[in-house]
Amino acid sequence: MSTTSPSHEGNTSRHGTSTASVTHSAVEATIARRRAAGSGALIGYLPVGFPSLTESIDAAVALAANGVDVIELGLPYSDPVMDGPVIQAATQKALAGGFKLHHGFEAVKAITAQVDAPVLVMTYWNPVLQYGVDRFADDLLAAGGAGLITPDLIPDEADAWLAASERTGLDRVFLAAPSSSDARLLQAIEASRGFVYAVSTMGTTGARSDVDSAARVLVDRLRAAGSTSACVGLGISTPAQVREILAYADGAIVGSALVKALTDGGVAAVGVLAAELAAGTRDLR
Repeated sequence: MSTTSPSHEGNTSRHGTSTASVTHSAVEATIARRRAAGSGALIGYLPVGFPSLTESIDAAVALAANGVDVIELGLPYSDPVMDGPVIQAATQKALAGGFKLHHGFEAVKAITAQVDAPVLVMTYWNPVLQYGVDRFADDLLAAGGAGLITPDLIPDEADAWLAASERTGLDRVFLAAPSSSDARLLQAIEASRGFVYAVSTMGTTGARSDVDSAARVLVDRLRAAGSTSACVGLGISTPAQVREILAYADGAIVGSALVKALTDGGVAAVGVLAAELAAGTRDLR
């Protein structure tokens, strides 16, 4: 069985620490371990239920087997405002194929039974509200999940999730963008546990030939504000871009390129691309 489920002793604050106890974050520990080794973490995104539930589970397992350090598992949603065309097409196919929210928990449980890589769920906030915040947190924890990435939830509207994640010890990853004010960056840092998701460019997700230079400036601003774990996503698709990002960030997040590989070549192609991307994390010193 996986050893990545977070413990949840005591109350926590910034980066999961308090005067009374420390909440273990498997995600933060994984990133710190990779950073200490002179590298950085590779985080890979795939949606649940695409092209089928079984294949999405197998593809996620293939990520971990080929060098991905943290798995980001997306829950298909009917209004994916931040997703680019590749991910939108995949999630719409999953919904058309009968995806239901409980399939997300089934997938997390099946994946964490096979790999030790932490599994974060990426979800828009409305499905969590409809399911029930505390019920969602409890079921995610029971499935072995590490926490949530919530792209459309800002910390000052997240009281229910902050309380549920404190109670369960689940990680909570908030986004920071180049347009964020210094006050917003500080909010994201203080509310996040696991890492802060630094959005490298404005707009929707999707592979790009050049990762915006704004990402480096954003990570520098996060560091200056006190962040100890910042990972960059949106637009990363090659080993060279992974290497470029990890020269200054703690993690590189790849999504659309992996989903395209799954679309075009199935689980085997996902494994091949994951191994290629993982090569970009090596020998960064």
